[in-house]
Amino acid sequence: MSLSPATPFFMNFTPKSSRKHTAHDWMDYLRESDGLGGILARTEDLAKLKGRIHSALTTLDLGHLSSKIEAGWRSGSKDELFLLVSSASIASRLQQILPSLIKELANSGLVCSAIMIRVKPAPPAWEVKARPAEREKPKGLNEAAKKSWESLLEKLGPDSGLRSSIEKLLKNKPK
Repeated sequence: MSLSPATPFFMNFTPKSSRKHTAHDWMDYLRESDGLGGILARTEDLAKLKGRIHSALTTLDLGHLSSKIEAGWRSGSKDELFLLVSSASIASRLQQILPSLIKELANSGLVCSAIMIRVKPAPPAWEVKARPAEREKPKGLNEAAKKSWESLLEKLGPDSGLRSSIEKLLKNKPK
């Protein structure tokens, strides 16, 4: 079959989607889809929770701490709040104001019966590095080590088993 330039040739391709989608259209898509809708809803709930905690802490003159707190609901319970903080001092300060914080959250419409506070483990300050591919071979005894072995050799008797070992060491390990 030969096609001339004038002969139209059609294939069953789906047309390209228009690029006129707005951000609102994509948000609708995320809400409607089965898998992503739940994730988006959970994320929105956590963002609202974070906002309410910030508001309550601001009322208690501790708004500066809200950026250092990760919040969530305790698994299996919708009325126990879980706060993960970056340091023990923040955890201690929050422990001191827990009743007031629960009251402020209730005033904002967030009902919680208990708040658990945990300190987030800090990342290690050290770094693990791979070993070099080739290790350096020992270069021999330095002058101080050689003198120390020679002085021990002088103190040993001629029939000592240790003496022959030290003699081999000194003979095979030049500087």
